[in-house]
Amino acid sequence: MQYIIAHDLGTSGNKATLYDEAGKLVAASTIEYPTTIGPAGYVEQDANEWWNAVVLSTKKLLQISEIKNADIACISFSGQMMGCLPVDAEGNPLRPAIIWADMRSEKQAAQLRLAFDEKEFYKIVWHRPISSYTLTKLMWIRDNEPEVYNKTEKTLQAKDFIVYKLTGAFATDYSDASGTNAFDLIHKKWSDTILDSVRIRKDIFPEPYSSTTIIGHVTKEAAGLTGLAEGTPVVLGGGDGSCAIVGAGIFGGQKAYSILGSSSWVAFESDTPLYDEEMRYITWAHLDERKYQPCGTMQAAGLSISWLREVLAGYETYAEKHLGENALDLIESSAHVSPPGSHNLIYLPYLLGERSPRWDPYAKGAFIGLTSKHTKEDIFRSVYEGIAYNLKTIINAFEENIYLKEITLIGGGAKSSLWRQILADVWEKPVLVPRYLEEATSMGAAIAGGIGIGIFKDFSVAEKLNPTVNKIMPDKSNIPTYKKLYPLFEQSYASLKDIFRKLED
Repeated sequence: MQYIIAHDLGTSGNKATLYDEAGKLVAASTIEYPTTIGPAGYVEQDANEWWNAVVLSTKKLLQISEIKNADIACISFSGQMMGCLPVDAEGNPLRPAIIWADMRSEKQAAQLRLAFDEKEFYKIVWHRPISSYTLTKLMWIRDNEPEVYNKTEKTLQAKDFIVYKLTGAFATDYSDASGTNAFDLIHKKWSDTILDSVRIRKDIFPEPYSSTTIIGHVTKEAAGLTGLAEGTPVVLGGGDGSCAIVGAGIFGGQKAYSILGSSSWVAFESDTPLYDEEMRYITWAHLDERKYQPCGTMQAAGLSISWLREVLAGYETYAEKHLGENALDLIESSAHVSPPGSHNLIYLPYLLGERSPRWDPYAKGAFIGLTSKHTKEDIFRSVYEGIAYNLKTIINAFEENIYLKEITLIGGGAKSSLWRQILADVWEKPVLVPRYLEEATSMGAAIAGGIGIGIFKDFSVAEKLNPTVNKIMPDKSNIPTYKKLYPLFEQSYASLKDIFRKLED
């Protein structure tokens, strides 16, 4: 029996998973790492903490599974995207990584927008010229830390740094490259036009390859640290969003998926990038180099639930700390008490501004229609419903071009039976639940690894490895309530948009 280790380097930690050649999850190990949040939108992580998490989680996987390291057929990766880690010629980090959530480079984004017509830029990278991406973060380093920029050999994403630590090779894959805003998505190469316009040298980016590429093998030094066998193949894998669509088993047709994590998005597979005149959504490179992934993403999905727990769910958090209860289970049970529509209470889930289709960094959260008659249960339920309304806005933007027949849910939030039903009712679509929810992203990475070494034929094997185990149909009795409230959700944002902007001044 051969085994694949897949590392999913997320925002809060690394989840290492071990799969056998039949796609069965054998073992998992998670090691968390800290995030430093500073002034002016600074959000950073120490790349050496990523490596430490990979080392420790690998050792733990081998220990708890009792699998011999010689039976590990390959290592592959999923990772957080849109970051910026400058390293020197020996791969040493020159500063902490500026991660995807960092928004410090708005001045550089403004320079980028001056250099380019936004729609022409969109047609090259299929993303907007904003400060979320690698390019403006790198420009910020050049402008503010020239001593770091001048020493930088390469700028790496999270998984690419770990690949270097294991193999000594500088490389990235097409999906992570598509999150830099410097990559020509159609021609699969770094864009001379964009990089020349902002005076960033092209060779600072690593060579891009297909996600299934065996980029190298575990070195003697890395083997000694991790417990892996020297010479074990290392397959690039991809960015977390592109791994997720594979792990969710979304291939062709009118199928989409939504991941319910701290942030959330809706995406589907396409043969070409999906152009939108208003640039409301974006397109990533797929792990399959012949495919693409149109995507619309929101900032605060599970984050809204976490905020609810930390700020408003005092009893629930007390019960978890002192009575052995689960706070999220208690929150969900309370939300069940409130009827669909939460007695006409609407929640706007814009705790971190918003991305597609609104692209409004000034958007803010709000409860609309709150009265003395509303209960805690109404507030709890309205948060779940507000997230569902917002994702429906993304779906509606897509459906001007393509009808989405059904949507698969993955991520930790997909465990919630209440949330599943609310989503089905608000979207008026069947919601599918696969076998693996939180592991779907790492499974996508494992499948890329398996294809790279010849265990799997192609990506469609995911439909077999992570089959649908539950299908939730919309409750027709709830649809009229949500049909009435969803337009009011849209109108609430539109009415408050200017006020949100003024609150920023």
